[in-house]
Amino acid sequence: MKTRTKTRLTFVAVLLVAVLAGLASWPKGPDINVQIGSLDWQQELKVRLGLDLRGGTHLVYQAQFDEGLDPADYEEAIQGTRDVLERRINASELGLGVSEPLVQTNQVGDDYRVIVELPGVDDVSEAIRIIGETPSLDFRRPIVDNPFVPQEDLTSQFTVEGEGDDARLVDVDGNPLSEEQLDELAAQLEAQQTGLSGIAANFERTDLTGARLERATLQFDQTTQEAVVLLEFDEQGRELFAQMTRDYLGQPFAIFLDDVLISAPVIQSEIVSGEAQISGNFTVEEARELARNLSTGALPVKIELLTQTNVGASLGEASVEASFLAGVIGLLLVAIFMILYYRWPGVLAVLALVIYAMVSLSIFKLLGVTMTLAGVAGFILSIGLAVDANVLIFEHMREELRKGHTLKRSVEDGFTNAWVAIRDSNVSTLITAFLLSIIGTSLIQGFAVTLAIGVLVSMFTAITVTRTFLRLVIGKGDQTGGFWYGARPSNKAKQN
Repeated sequence: MKTRTKTRLTFVAVLLVAVLAGLASWPKGPDINVQIGSLDWQQELKVRLGLDLRGGTHLVYQAQFDEGLDPADYEEAIQGTRDVLERRINASELGLGVSEPLVQTNQVGDDYRVIVELPGVDDVSEAIRIIGETPSLDFRRPIVDNPFVPQEDLTSQFTVEGEGDDARLVDVDGNPLSEEQLDELAAQLEAQQTGLSGIAANFERTDLTGARLERATLQFDQTTQEAVVLLEFDEQGRELFAQMTRDYLGQPFAIFLDDVLISAPVIQSEIVSGEAQISGNFTVEEARELARNLSTGALPVKIELLTQTNVGASLGEASVEASFLAGVIGLLLVAIFMILYYRWPGVLAVLALVIYAMVSLSIFKLLGVTMTLAGVAGFILSIGLAVDANVLIFEHMREELRKGHTLKRSVEDGFTNAWVAIRDSNVSTLITAFLLSIIGTSLIQGFAVTLAIGVLVSMFTAITVTRTFLRLVIGKGDQTGGFWYGARPSNKAKQN
């Protein structure tokens, strides 16, 4: 393929990339919705603003590990806590106002911490309440020689007839219960529920906890019509539950919620289905909330709130405006410098820089990068690196023009001679960004990610886009540059 034809095809490809990047980077550009056969790709393209730009709530929790937990398991436990909190936030009413909640872990010395950022949420107390209300659920087995003898199942003494307003309690012979019998039944049920607290010490913990739950749903008891919560365990939970019901047949097992005994049913038969039921005189709303909380998972590790910060929306908006203004001023100053100093190549470099900005912003949207002030700083810094690559290329091109070489040769030699320096400087920057993304805090990681993306895109625009533009405009002739290319052959070159 001839060089000229190759250059034109490359230009078409660059133009196509620029158009797609322009559509994707446009503030109200179209979202991705591709459905071809089994392929279903849907993604919302928008700039995700971090807490410092949008405003919201920032919470830092410290993990409180149980004394019996092996330190080797700390990392796994804290990651499990992070996952549970993330599910908890997304399933709660906070999820309605938080488009990009950020939950991550951090280790400071021997302390493990969980950082929760909720952009757009300014009610700190409500956020703390919802995050902290995740219940701790566990199932406990009876201790050997357990003195507790369960009371007779009171619900077996009556049944429910009718539905709705016509429902009534009748005894085993079908006779309606009298007022005295109803009062006595209520007192017995209350006494049985109250008595649970006195027998809590007769049970010991097992490996069956809320972490083994697959789902929890609101149900209604077929006999009493009271709201209950039906639990379904995962595969490991089903095995543990089946073993417990097999080993302690005819004995009670206890269900504890936040270390409070709420139920102690007697095991009537081995249960292999992996289903259990929680009842506790719940209202419908209480049972629904409990089911929702349990579905999101119990916290593997207890957490204690260390700090809380609320960033107002007005402060975030001011930060966005200041960041945008800084970026625009920076781009304008760079464009003016490049055009005045390098003239025609400077104009082409500015066009490549515009494409660079659109492509970078498109990648941020596609990857779902959350932009923070540090991230914006990384992006602006990468603009400088993109300009630096063009400066190296144009300076080498000038040197070739001063030697009396043709414009076409000077362009090619300028890119060839500058490539090594561009490659080495950008690779060293990428290594630094990679290390910062691993060992840095969340703010530093945001800076590193945007910087790395910007560096990679800048290499593409400097080496491919700018070179393609220059190849197109210089044509086939043997021009020697001149004023519009920022250099004339030196007297010595002319004599040679």
